[in-house]
Amino acid sequence: MSDKHLSTQFDSELSAISTRVLEMGGLVESQVNQAIHALTEFSQEVASQVLQGEVRVNQLEIEIDRDLQTIIARRQPTARDLRLLIAISKTVGNLERVGDEAARIAHTVQRLIDVGVIGRMRMPITDLSFEASLATALLHRALDAFARLDTQQALQVLKQDHEIDQEFEGLMRKLITYMMEDPRTISASIDLVFVAKAIERIGDHAKNLAEQIIYIVKGKDVRHNSPDAVESLVR
Repeated sequence: MSDKHLSTQFDSELSAISTRVLEMGGLVESQVNQAIHALTEFSQEVASQVLQGEVRVNQLEIEIDRDLQTIIARRQPTARDLRLLIAISKTVGNLERVGDEAARIAHTVQRLIDVGVIGRMRMPITDLSFEASLATALLHRALDAFARLDTQQALQVLKQDHEIDQEFEGLMRKLITYMMEDPRTISASIDLVFVAKAIERIGDHAKNLAEQIIYIVKGKDVRHNSPDAVESLVR
């Protein structure tokens, strides 16, 4: 078998895996949007749909990892190609964890509805919804950057992650104030702390995706670097 034929097969296999990664990305993005909708509308039905979607996300993670292992074993890729496969594997892991965070929000919504706190306490749902809109927008940009291997857009994701961190800190202050003013809100407020943290982590995973895109294209590990430092590396 010629080297050209092997290369064509390898490219075809990579293309198929990339398509499945984007499918997985679309699923987790939908999960997050549904989880936030369930929170803002207090919908038990939508929360259940999020949890049902987790099954497919987990299945995709296993299938893609298996395909990556098969490629590595059969093709014995060069250093550059191996770097690409490792980066894809890390991307898949981050997407699966985004799905986990969406499921965590859905479980919290179900618990809040079951204990009947909805409607009889002040809840910063609007603030949570805004934090979530920042996180989902960041995740969407990261997935779009992955589809096009766009390092400049990946860099923008890194630069914007701090906005979610700032919103999270503001939410923490507000929830602490609620708990101090009315101890009856403590249990539900703690649940919302975990929701806010889950949303903040979704932003972190979007940032991780962006870092992997830069690694794939530039071959540079930019983790634990400031956005300004990364910008100088990707020029």
